[in-house]
Amino acid sequence: MQADESGGPGRDITAESLLDAAVQAFLHTEFDIVQPILQRFRHEFGVPDIGPGAVRHSTLLAALAARVGNWPEVLRQCPDFGLVEADTGILHALAVSALRELAHEERHTDARTAAVVIVLWAYLLDDEDPGDFRTLLTERRGEPVPDAIWEEALAQLGGRVTSLLHALDVRAGRDVLSAWSTAWEAERKDGAVFFADLPTDAGPHALATLEQISDYLVRNGRGTELLTAYDARHPDSLPADLPGHDACVVPLALALAGRGRDLARAGKWSEALADLDAAVRLGHTLRDDERAAVLQAGRNVGRSPTGRDYSPLVRIAGLEQAHALLPQDTSLASELTAELVREGRRVERSDPRQSRSRFTRALAVAPADPAARAGLDGHLTRDLEQALGGAYTGDEILVDEVRHLLVRAPDCAPARLWLEAHHAEQAVAAATRGCTAEARSAVREMFRYDGPEGADGKGLIDDRLVGLLVTAALNAGAEETRAGLERRVALLNSAAEIPSLNQGHAREALHEALLRLAEYLEETASPTDVIELFLQDLMRTGISARFDQVVEAAYLNRARAREQAGDHGGALRDRTCAGRVGAGLPAQGSLFGPVPRHRRHADTEQDTLF
Repeated sequence: MQADESGGPGRDITAESLLDAAVQAFLHTEFDIVQPILQRFRHEFGVPDIGPGAVRHSTLLAALAARVGNWPEVLRQCPDFGLVEADTGILHALAVSALRELAHEERHTDARTAAVVIVLWAYLLDDEDPGDFRTLLTERRGEPVPDAIWEEALAQLGGRVTSLLHALDVRAGRDVLSAWSTAWEAERKDGAVFFADLPTDAGPHALATLEQISDYLVRNGRGTELLTAYDARHPDSLPADLPGHDACVVPLALALAGRGRDLARAGKWSEALADLDAAVRLGHTLRDDERAAVLQAGRNVGRSPTGRDYSPLVRIAGLEQAHALLPQDTSLASELTAELVREGRRVERSDPRQSRSRFTRALAVAPADPAARAGLDGHLTRDLEQALGGAYTGDEILVDEVRHLLVRAPDCAPARLWLEAHHAEQAVAAATRGCTAEARSAVREMFRYDGPEGADGKGLIDDRLVGLLVTAALNAGAEETRAGLERRVALLNSAAEIPSLNQGHAREALHEALLRLAEYLEETASPTDVIELFLQDLMRTGISARFDQVVEAAYLNRARAREQAGDHGGALRDRTCAGRVGAGLPAQGSLFGPVPRHRRHADTEQDTLF
């Protein structure tokens, strides 16, 4: 088709020429003919989907909608990408309208209008001037725009956009991480558009991600603002603990390290160490200036400039952090060790557990520190003294620790006495279980701490072992309870089975203990308990008439009880056993083996007691 400007025959009419005509009409404020031209464009060539024509067409429709305040249509028509294909004059008109819309404080502004403002003005004010905005202004002025005026104009326009976006952020209560003004400043500062598409939601995160905003703030000296906003959002939480926040780890770590370095310069030692420690936990590697800050803070934490207000607990906590951050620094390790020892000594009497913990930690930091070792040895010596006196209530004392103490201090009597008593208990326990070899080994260990030179002879060892068992038996039966009397019998029985000079004495003591236990059971337990003691065969009949009487009475009492219960067979067996015990059988073995039958009792006796 051909037509001239009046509609008559002329040059070829193209889609581009129609769009050019619509643009010129809009720029010359001939708004009444813009829409007809666009309608003809769509009629002749259809609605373009892609390419420069689509961008120019959408931009014109958005500009027309903005002129009449139809912002839903503006947001629908504003192109998502390819602004370089649009006409700069139309973009400028649309950007001015968007800025005016944003300035309407008396009514709610669609937050997406802020996105349009950022997208369009970031493009127009780009330092590289991709749309020749400066050229457009030159044409409108009729003369070039001097550099000074150009820079001043850019600053004023950028400041105007910043002010309006900030006001919008304040009204919405946005923090620095979600502020439109931050996204705008980041775009202006970095000179690169973050977005690919114009956002359709109501948040600036569609223009710039949380990672991009965080990175921008850190790189431009605003790390403290980043930390303040993040802490307010997630108090006591690290990014690693929050889904989707891994991308923030690096900028947050850098911000923490930077703030820690600044706090150290300000003399806020504990706060500086806390920030630097948090940065390292987020994966940050300390730089030289940050390592210097750690060292400076470690040397001064817990101290005031005047030397007053010294706080050992704050100092220890700070030195622990500094030492963890710089584990190879010997000065920090030395300072920490000295503080731990000093605090351990200070609370040695008032808080022994805390004191011991301080000395233990000091040895972990400096394994060869003599003061820390001496402090722990002192605690162990006092524990041993209390244990020997029966007043110790702390944790279990370890044998190896006592042995090591005795190596360091051969003249430590509490250590020697405690080890002797420990091995004596082991010997008694092993002998009671029937483990004679183990018991003898324990006695041999006793002789290392309290015994004659070369005390390795079996006879000497057995004599000491029997003595230990007899002594333990006396202590066990001090309170006459069934358990105590039974343990006394068991101990003496073990002693009586070991050949020694005191074996006879041990056997006599065993018989006495058996009699006392039998009498106790006769008074407090059942006849069966007495009979079961007798059947353990620990003392033969005929040795103690009183013991035999107690056993005989037990059989007779159980026989009567069985008769009353209708168990005549059981009653007969018990009476038979009672008769044999009362007759004073010559050997205990006959109680369990065949015995000669007596004619007078041929109809009632048994071959054995069972």
